[in-house]
Amino acid sequence: MFFSIIKSDTDPDTLANISLNCICQNLNEVFERNDSGLCLESGMMLPKEICEALIEEYQRLGYSIDDKFANIFADNGRTTLQKVTIWNSSITDEGLKKILKYNLRELDLAYCKKLTPSTFDYINKYGKNLKSLSLGTEVNIITELMTDAERKKKNSISLRRCYTLDTPNLTRLVLRNIQHKFLPCFYEVLLLPLPKLTHLDLSCCNDLGDLSFIENFPNLISLVLFNCNKLQQAIPNICRLTRLRHLDISQAEESQGMYEHENQVLKSIVEALPNLTSLDISGTNLAGKGNVIKDLFDETQQIHSDIPGLASRSKRPLEFLGLYGTLHRACKRHDIPAIKVSGDNDENQLLTAGVVYMHRPQMLQRVLNDLFHFLRADACVNINKILQIILEGLNTHAQEKFIQISGSAALFYIVRNKHASFLTVNMRNLIINTLINSMQLHRTDETMLRNGCLTLCQFRIPQDILFKYNTLVELLLHIIMDKDQEGFVQRIGIYLMNSLACQVNDAQKEILGNLGIIEKMLTLIRHRIEKDVCDDVMEVAWSTMWNVTDETPINCQRFLAGGGMSCFMSCLEHFHEKNELMRNMMGLLGNVAEVQELRSGLMQYVRVFYDLLDSFLDGIEVSYNAAGVISHIASDGAAAWQCEEVERVDVLRKMVNSIERWNLRSERNINYHSFEPILKLTRIRHTPECQHWAIWALANLTSVYPEKYCPILEAEGGLNDVQALMDDPTPYERIKELANMVLTNYRAYKEVEQQNQNEDQNELMNTGE
Repeated sequence: MFFSIIKSDTDPDTLANISLNCICQNLNEVFERNDSGLCLESGMMLPKEICEALIEEYQRLGYSIDDKFANIFADNGRTTLQKVTIWNSSITDEGLKKILKYNLRELDLAYCKKLTPSTFDYINKYGKNLKSLSLGTEVNIITELMTDAERKKKNSISLRRCYTLDTPNLTRLVLRNIQHKFLPCFYEVLLLPLPKLTHLDLSCCNDLGDLSFIENFPNLISLVLFNCNKLQQAIPNICRLTRLRHLDISQAEESQGMYEHENQVLKSIVEALPNLTSLDISGTNLAGKGNVIKDLFDETQQIHSDIPGLASRSKRPLEFLGLYGTLHRACKRHDIPAIKVSGDNDENQLLTAGVVYMHRPQMLQRVLNDLFHFLRADACVNINKILQIILEGLNTHAQEKFIQISGSAALFYIVRNKHASFLTVNMRNLIINTLINSMQLHRTDETMLRNGCLTLCQFRIPQDILFKYNTLVELLLHIIMDKDQEGFVQRIGIYLMNSLACQVNDAQKEILGNLGIIEKMLTLIRHRIEKDVCDDVMEVAWSTMWNVTDETPINCQRFLAGGGMSCFMSCLEHFHEKNELMRNMMGLLGNVAEVQELRSGLMQYVRVFYDLLDSFLDGIEVSYNAAGVISHIASDGAAAWQCEEVERVDVLRKMVNSIERWNLRSERNINYHSFEPILKLTRIRHTPECQHWAIWALANLTSVYPEKYCPILEAEGGLNDVQALMDDPTPYERIKELANMVLTNYRAYKEVEQQNQNEDQNELMNTGE
């Protein structure tokens, strides 16, 4: 497959790769559309390199090749293809036909559930140039070609035409998972006209019989019979393939791997096949029990092998020997006549197994589970290669839920803490892209969603996720709102959602609003109000809305239009003692109050804010935010005051009294990205109480967090506004005192900054000397 390339930061993407990535994510901007799907613009032509790379990159990004995408290649005169791999695809026979018309040299298909036996006919029609053909898992184009009744009516010539591969130039053929119920000599008929065949893979195919048909392929150098049943009867015919270099008779099912006289069987194989360099007997008993059987050898023969049947290869070791899951744990033995071994004894054996069994989901899942245990025990050295195997496995077998679960669990231990530092930007992007694609595909599986969310939490949110922002938001909203996920998965999902809503720009907050985040958070909150439950989901839902309404008026309007104030009043009534909930709700209302055209919608709740001025919940936060809401409402002037329950002058007087009770050195549970709303209030001359709250906020923030907030004050021109307060005769004295404190804090900050700069310069000069 094509998913195994992991680039480093020192190996940047080429312009071609960047362009392809951009094209794949913006197909509608690059291609035109007709009734059949995407198509080239008039006059556009694409060379072979771009056509094949486009198919590869599109799938690498997690998209599925369908008929509309395949329509790009409908015009043979303007596009060219020779080698095509399509996995995890929804393409149909008609879509694939457009690609087959190019008379391909190589075709690799797997997990293409919509293909039917019509594709078999198309391959025969357009496959005269095929050198390599791979029909993998869930490509059911050979099964059920003909009913029993039809078979009885047709003569043997018709049957052969129905079941024969007419691809005479084929040298490599992979047929996986064929469970035929057809002719007694089905495989002989199927493979009849393939005289050039050198590589044959019949993994998981049933009823091969004694493999007598194999004599038709004397040039075979590679034969793979993984997980094929009843192979003992086929051993004599296999031994006649004297040119074989690679033989695989491994098993995923232990019951199928039991041979009688196992040591003699293995001995006969290796002695009959002198050119053998690669042998896989994983999952069988062919490695014996480890003790030497003297009857197998001449008295003069020196034996240096803990695998009795391989004693003849002790001085000429195999390049590869598959021992993963063999009976009696053969991979743990000392004298193994092979350079590379697949097994579970150590990291190297597992890495070898991961590479060799990449296209075998039954085996790969076990390998990923073993890697998970090694990673959890912190017993791995070559993390980069392990990561590559995991990512390739996840992308290759996107449909296999249990591989996704095992692989995502292993990824968690790679990206957390100790190993996170070696992950480059490209590696992080690959991991994130793979996880999100997997979570989307298995969005109903709780374990997969849990693994994915936990792993994503190990990254820097939102910085590392921005390139998949919209996709992840949509996925998280699904998780959060899924009634079947009301538990840990929902809690971690809403935590991630809140993290994505924090520290992003206004455009991304608007995207969140467009995707319905306000309405969905309100739905969650109402559900908990009905159950009279205030949990962390409730609190984070308010926090998320607080974040997405920050300086985003459209989301503030959505909050009011969605009945947000009704939820606020219900929560206030039922859960008024909950510190974090109250802080989050009041912070959100502070954002709403900053939008002038929405303040009239808050006027009927002034009495509530008036009462909250006395709150001591969460330190000063609830009282502070209540005063902020009142300040913004009052900033519209006396004429706009429409509250009949309490007089404006009384509200402002109480607000000032509350402000003066607050400790100016209070640490804050708040995070300002801009002072613009506060600075606007410093300019409200007609209501100095508004200026009082604003200048107190600036004095507090620049006193407690000068390194963070003094630069913001300077960058936004706030020093001029503060100085204007000092120069204006209108504000009362306490306001001027606070303004002077802000300026003093700023000057102290600048002095420290200048001192640090001087020290840095002196250190550089001393180093130069």
